[in-house]
Amino acid sequence: MKLKFSKMHGLGNDFVVLDGVRQSLALTPAQLRFLGDRHFGVGCDQILLVEKATSPDIDFRYRIFNADGGEVEQCGNGARCFVRFVHDQGLTDKQEIRVETMSGVITPRLEADGSVTVDMGVPVFLPEKIPFISPTADLVQTLMIGDQELAITAVSMGNPHAVQVVADVDAAPVAAQGPLIESHPCFPQRVNAGFMQISSRNAIRLRVFERGAGETLACGTGACAAVAAGIARGLLDSPVCVTTRGGELTISWGGNGTSVLMTGPAVTVFTGEIKL
Repeated sequence: MKLKFSKMHGLGNDFVVLDGVRQSLALTPAQLRFLGDRHFGVGCDQILLVEKATSPDIDFRYRIFNADGGEVEQCGNGARCFVRFVHDQGLTDKQEIRVETMSGVITPRLEADGSVTVDMGVPVFLPEKIPFISPTADLVQTLMIGDQELAITAVSMGNPHAVQVVADVDAAPVAAQGPLIESHPCFPQRVNAGFMQISSRNAIRLRVFERGAGETLACGTGACAAVAAGIARGLLDSPVCVTTRGGELTISWGGNGTSVLMTGPAVTVFTGEIKL
């Protein structure tokens, strides 16, 4: 089986994007892992699958698979690459599209300067909706990692995040703490671990250890989750410039049940064909 693909990235968070509109694709977890393998396959953080919508008021269906072969609910940097891909492939000429995901409908919009803005939906802080096992709904919770107490804010942006404030993001123990937070029993569906350094009320630096992918150069939903957590806690004001290791995103949130808006780049690196 030969498979055409596009290799794309959003601030270094990289993807293999597949057209499931003009061809029928049913890849196994082993095939997905092969595509994501940086030594034997194409290599990526996530595989993105573009499919036909299941409803007439929706333009496309968007499915996301981590490099470990597992399907996940949402990916913000991937959403920006998604709208760039469907334009580049001639699948639509709309500047703004409605896309169904496992966690609901998102509306990415291609801007005149080439950047992409995505309505990422309303952040969710209720523990049972994240899901996060907790006896309280406090914004700041204690998470035990061994004998360490971490102060985290749990929030869902369609996928679960645990955000902690650190003094120096460069010195943060991302590699050591990330896997332990990801698989913590209080998060039954695992969790993305965010490490946020506050530079000013309108700027943060961020590193994210993602479920099934490890630390990535950028995480769109992680940036949205960190900003939403910071604003909800009174630490930040919208809009916020989020500096990741791969570049910058602008995140806006008005609070009070409104949607988070994320703006940033989406780049096609190359296209190709691979034999599965």
